Amino acid sequence: MKEKIIYKSEELFLTLGFKNVTMDDIASALGISKKTIYTHFSNKTELVSAVTFSVLEQIYLGIEQINKKAINPIEELYDIKMFLINYLKNERVSAQYQLKKYYPKIFDQLQIKKFKKMHSSVENSLKKGVELNLFRSEIDTAFISRVYFVGMTGIRDTSVFSETMFDKNYLMESYLEYHLRAIVTESGLQLLDNYIKKNKA
Repeated sequence: MKEKIIYKSEELFLTLGFKNVTMDDIASALGISKKTIYTHFSNKTELVSAVTFSVLEQIYLGIEQINKKAINPIEELYDIKMFLINYLKNERVSAQYQLKKYYPKIFDQLQIKKFKKMHSSVENSLKKGVELNLFRSEIDTAFISRVYFVGMTGIRDTSVFSETMFDKNYLMESYLEYHLRAIVTESGLQLLDNYIKKNKA
């Protein structure tokens, strides 16, 4: 039952926002009593925390699978982008805003854990790109991996990139291309351009 509560809460939180969804809403959606939820979670904050870190773990496991199967780092990043878009397809950007505003401690903990989990993956991808002569050999992988993380986090900030002005898929696509064009070699650029053309066709 605990897993069912987390799964349904994730669906509601991401589509409606962390603040907007009540424990009554979750109980109603599951067809159970609110008391049943409280046997697993002492309060809403505890449930929000469980859902937040469950989402992060599922995303991380998906990215790990892509890392293992990747042909090259350029396609790998695009595959990760598509995975994230599909996983979070129903997420409103305001859900992140509400998490930051109403549950700041959870948001800060999430950022720290997200960085720890994602940073090594991105840095390894960069190093692989250098080895394959797709990324420039002189890039500082420790620096670039952190810039990439900050950028991917930053484009989700609705105070800068409002939902009315920017589509989240457009933001991810544009930032990824921006990131790659800054670090690719000539052969990497050719691969990138071919990949973009192929996926727009």
